[in-house]
Amino acid sequence: MNKLEAKIVATNRKALRDYFVQDRLEAGLALRGSEIKSIRAGQVNLAESYVRDERGEMWLVNAHVAAYDPASRDNHDPLRPRKLLLHRAEIVRLREKIQQKGLTVIPLRLYLTKGRAKVEIALAKGKRQYDKRQAMAKRDSQREIARALATRSKGRQ
Repeated sequence: MNKLEAKIVATNRKALRDYFVQDRLEAGLALRGSEIKSIRAGQVNLAESYVRDERGEMWLVNAHVAAYDPASRDNHDPLRPRKLLLHRAEIVRLREKIQQKGLTVIPLRLYLTKGRAKVEIALAKGKRQYDKRQAMAKRDSQREIARALATRSKGRQ
């Protein structure tokens, strides 16, 4: 994906905190008209969403795409499952990985590129509580080191 062409609409900020991301993949979304209009308006939340394998297809479940007000009676259900558009080989590879212990597929971000909505999905393994604490401690120590170096370099000037 070219960063200049893509407009990031929503990110799943909890994903990198709660999971070890192993493999990333781009997938298209099968959407209704009112859904794409809400996505273009930025009214999307991926916080509690995940990807489910169902009868040989991958589905984005629990992603909240807000109702589009001008659509009124032809509107969509905000939490309806949305089909991911992937090649058969990608689906087979993901299904094999999912069957391994502890792996899941999660959406990382949703973006628009060339007028089409795409979702970046990732094969991930859930972090344990102590893994999260270690990551926080490492981040805090890096921040303290950077702060100390910044104050030291200011003192020299």
